[in-house]
Amino acid sequence: MGLRAKLLVAAAIGLTVLSTVAGVIVLTADSADVGNMRKVTIPANASLAVAADSLQRAGVVRSALMFRFSAIVRGVGSETPRAGRYLVPRGAGVVAIIEQLTSGRGQFRRLTIPEGWSIQQIARLMQDSLKIPVDSLRAATRDSTRRARMQTPAADVEGYLFPATYDFADGISARHVVDSMLIVFDKRWKSAWNTALQRDNRTRHAAVTLASIVEKEARRNAERPLIAAVYSNRLAKGMRLQADPTVLYALGLVAKRVLYVDLKFESPYNTYRVAGLPPGPIASPGTASLAAAVAPDSSDAMFFVAFPDGHHEFRRTFAEHEIAVAAARLARDSAEKR
Repeated sequence: MGLRAKLLVAAAIGLTVLSTVAGVIVLTADSADVGNMRKVTIPANASLAVAADSLQRAGVVRSALMFRFSAIVRGVGSETPRAGRYLVPRGAGVVAIIEQLTSGRGQFRRLTIPEGWSIQQIARLMQDSLKIPVDSLRAATRDSTRRARMQTPAADVEGYLFPATYDFADGISARHVVDSMLIVFDKRWKSAWNTALQRDNRTRHAAVTLASIVEKEARRNAERPLIAAVYSNRLAKGMRLQADPTVLYALGLVAKRVLYVDLKFESPYNTYRVAGLPPGPIASPGTASLAAAVAPDSSDAMFFVAFPDGHHEFRRTFAEHEIAVAAARLARDSAEKR
């Protein structure tokens, strides 16, 4: 056998060995890590080499070099990946990964749910961003199993869809979206809060409901415990909360100045007409509002009024409150004239 023939044989053997190793690297992980998803970002105009580096950094494959070699061996080395963010199973097969990156399948979207959003607002975002019908998401939030899990006597899990930033894959179902947000709520809820609530003979549902009102009222973190104190003091004295955000929730409105005619609206969520807390939360409170509702300030204030710059003035008596309200009106009129 000539030297050239020997070299060709050696190359063939080497190619076989390398392709076998490459297959083992991917395929053994394939069976061991099914469902173990990794987030991979493929930049615009990325080559296969760049995509392979991204896959290695994300932990999808062990070696970018071996991934590229295996792709060439399998005849998919010339494919061009699409830019985007993907959820890729760790250890998926080379051909499957290439097919996913070239088709754009399995991309995910990063969505931020702001503090104080209601289910209605969240459902609209999911419909616009993920094409999940509003009715499907609302149905998932009313599921009796989920309500029992969150220990809420309300008609849905309003207040328990935790406001945070989420990565949702295209094609995700409404129930998976809701479950993901409930899981984050459970993770953010502190066990010490349960102890504090038990000591005060309060339920978590009552605390989340109060926190949702605080979330809608507060503009400054430092004031959240004070706002919670005012409402807690009112509850203790049997006074109506008279919280404007609950009226807007009853009316199905996101933002509007509450008018006197609105205060007459018949609803268990209208705290101008109904004593005590509403049947459930009116929005998704963040951690700061939850903490404030669990441990309100020790203030004996019974009233507060908002000023144009976002701060509130807190008062103990109605007479003092009227003076603060007049000052707030003057400040508002002055701000509108500027």
